[in-house]
Amino acid sequence: MKIVLQLGLIPGDSTLEKVTWARDAGASGIELGAWGGIDQLRRDADICQNILPVTSICGNCDDTGAGSFDFLDPDPIKRRKSLDGSAAILKLCGELGAVGQVIPPIFGPARVPDLSPFASAIELEHGLMTAMLNELGPIAAAHNTLVLLEPLNRYEQHYLRRLSDGIAAIERAGTPPGVALLADTFHMHIEETNSPASIWNAAEIIKHVHVADNTRFEPGSGDIDFAAIINALLDTGYDGYLAYECSISGDSATEKQHALTRSIAFLKATIDQES
Repeated sequence: MKIVLQLGLIPGDSTLEKVTWARDAGASGIELGAWGGIDQLRRDADICQNILPVTSICGNCDDTGAGSFDFLDPDPIKRRKSLDGSAAILKLCGELGAVGQVIPPIFGPARVPDLSPFASAIELEHGLMTAMLNELGPIAAAHNTLVLLEPLNRYEQHYLRRLSDGIAAIERAGTPPGVALLADTFHMHIEETNSPASIWNAAEIIKHVHVADNTRFEPGSGDIDFAAIINALLDTGYDGYLAYECSISGDSATEKQHALTRSIAFLKATIDQES
């Protein structure tokens, strides 16, 4: 397993400065955030690829560059913008040789109405989710990359909260090609009753991992048992990336650099210990 840093959490004033620092600190790749739009993603990727590979893109954006997580929205125009934005990012992931695009399909509560007894809100969402995966999965597969569904905790999302929810969504869609799961240690710490067992149950479909401690700061700053998490991943044969998605401790740039350096050393030592 190799360590990856999200570009946005790395101390530095420019993309070049950030990715150079990441390489020198021992990272093996960069995860980009889609918050600036597809053109910004391409600019950042061009800089990163000369120093470290872009391993993944987190989030989604529409044609205006705005964040777009309307895959389960009742408005077909909003859904189409999210789907088209994701298709463009998946194509870029393929060009970059990235594992895939990290997508939470919705934030917050359900937006569709409860039409019981015809269909409850969750049943309507199941249908929209199936349509989403059946459209985006083949696009991802055609570009040799993945849609990486991310379950979030109950305070951020109601629909996918556990790895088992992600498995169920993929199976309802008929297990389309190009679709997999992301496991996030922070969200799992809230929602799973046994994170290592959940990893085992989803072993064949976990293709990317986000790491953050229970504080949502860097690994090693809280009380998540990363040895148990890494041991489970290793035992299931996972050999992909551990991508930092978290805040970094410290008030100054120097303090954040020291905290991130300590955390990378901690995570590498844990990997070595469990290997």
